[in-house]
Amino acid sequence: GEITYHGPGQIVIYLLLDLRRKKLFVKEFVRSIEEAVIQTLRAYKVIAERKPGAPGIYLSNQSEVEESLWGAKIAALGLKITKQCSYHGLALNIDMDLSPFDAIHPCGYEGLRTVDLKSLGICENIDTVAGTLLNHLQQQLQLEPV
Repeated sequence: GEITYHGPGQIVIYLLLDLRRKKLFVKEFVRSIEEAVIQTLRAYKVIAERKPGAPGIYLSNQSEVEESLWGAKIAALGLKITKQCSYHGLALNIDMDLSPFDAIHPCGYEGLRTVDLKSLGICENIDTVAGTLLNHLQQQLQLEPV
């Protein structure tokens, strides 16, 4: 794998799921996770999208943000599937010190800009965003609330 960074102000969710039991294929599973993040961001008026061949979620050029932020990564996705069971998960940047990303090539992409909700002018409580994300993950993956 490539290098990433996790730190305070970031929601990190590890999804431990038996894909066979859920009758999910890996691509469908990944798409569901991505869609949950996209829907979560949409709840905060942020338009985000997938990039073919580049796991994670990125700001869309449809977002009402400055043009230099189009394509910036706001969420990372890193999964390992062993014997149809998922490990690892996703990280969504909420209100964090983004400077550590300057010292690495996030997920192997040189020059990739990273953003968080706060840098977009959205000052939402991390627990509130985590609850929104959890709800969208439950919907997308058809999981029972915990």
